[in-house]
Amino acid sequence: MATQKLYAGVKLRETRARLGLTQKAFADRLGVSLPYLNQMENNHRPVSAAVVLGLAGEFGLDVTELSAGDAERLVSDMREALADPVFADGAPPLADLRLAASNAPALARSFLELHRAYRQAHERLASLDEALGRETGQTVVSPWEEVRDFFHYCDNYIDAVDRAAERFSCPYGKRLDPILRATEALAARGVKVHFSDISALRERAGDQLRLSSHASRPTQAFQLLHQVALITQNELLEATLDLARFQSETARAIAKIGLANYFAGAALLPYRAFLEAAQETRHDLERLADRFGASIEQIAHRLSTLQRPGAKGIPFFFVRVDQAGTITKRHSATRLQFARFGGACPLWNVHQAFETPTKFLRQLAETPDGVRYLCLARDVSKPGGSFTAPVRRYAICLGCEVSHARGLVYADDMELTNPRAYQPIGISCRICERKDCHQRSVPPLERRLAVDPDRRGLLPYDIA
Repeated sequence: MATQKLYAGVKLRETRARLGLTQKAFADRLGVSLPYLNQMENNHRPVSAAVVLGLAGEFGLDVTELSAGDAERLVSDMREALADPVFADGAPPLADLRLAASNAPALARSFLELHRAYRQAHERLASLDEALGRETGQTVVSPWEEVRDFFHYCDNYIDAVDRAAERFSCPYGKRLDPILRATEALAARGVKVHFSDISALRERAGDQLRLSSHASRPTQAFQLLHQVALITQNELLEATLDLARFQSETARAIAKIGLANYFAGAALLPYRAFLEAAQETRHDLERLADRFGASIEQIAHRLSTLQRPGAKGIPFFFVRVDQAGTITKRHSATRLQFARFGGACPLWNVHQAFETPTKFLRQLAETPDGVRYLCLARDVSKPGGSFTAPVRRYAICLGCEVSHARGLVYADDMELTNPRAYQPIGISCRICERKDCHQRSVPPLERRLAVDPDRRGLLPYDIA
């Protein structure tokens, strides 16, 4: 199998700019000629192995940062945007999208912002949304989507917040009980914690913080740590929000809750201790949940964030869906990217998890680009705490590329080398290229259709 060439011109330019070096000085320290460096920075030539070693040895660069994770994410997002019927007459070929994502990522993101603005304006027009009557006449990015994209393009890893959470939960190099540690930290700020029979998970009024006595211990710990973030880490959260430059105060407020949630998860499961335990247990979610006093969902979510430079864990994707198949959470440090709008592929095992409560479902899956994954799905239904309270039903899926599967206990006895063991899955029907999928809901917009009234197969049309 041919080795995939590494084109990382944008990363090379960013690294050189960060070091404050001219092209000639950078080329001299890497031991290459100036024209050769220029060609690599403009993606006319791939980055050579010697340059990769030079970056690591000379500058201490984590060479995994050269991978095309951002580019793959941008390509996936652009393909989905171009599946919009407005582009049906001529979508650019995949090769052009990859070039744009690699050579002009800022332009690619601007295109996505433009399409998002168009889509929202179209939806408002269709529903006669009163927002069309605003004096500015400007379309506004959905605050929820803006925040989601912020975490999406950070690989769901916020270094400063993650390290602050680790220092908080391990002040002496050893992990302390999270509820005791949080309670003491809040008490030092004059906030008293009470466990009460309340309908909300958490309520704060002045110096009184009430937590639901019906919530599970992992939930209580998480809510306490969330409050710790808001009270003791406010300057850090605000500084991070300043850097993000959100377009509205609503987006900023939503993002602050997200950052406080991030701190809570990172404090409950501190990076180095959790990474070491994950590797020791071969990523056994149940053993990790028992060891850290966390829920299965918290463990799976945290595994998808272990992307600290110089100490990265296995790159996982994590997704949560509701019973309608709508994605409510999505994070990916892998090449697999999820549909930004609508539901997930119905052939994915995450949908079957609702049928087998409390059981883990394993699946070997292959996406249309030929990448193979090990997927682990489980339901995470959340009871309301009383007979009359509604049950919130979700399913989660955690997965990684099969090249990392041996590090997971769930890969044992699976036929990782058997091509027929892999279930073909996609991202979105509109951009999926598979011709013979029996679960296809709509035709792919990048392909021509042939309709024969005298023949009926799996679909009422054939895909050219």
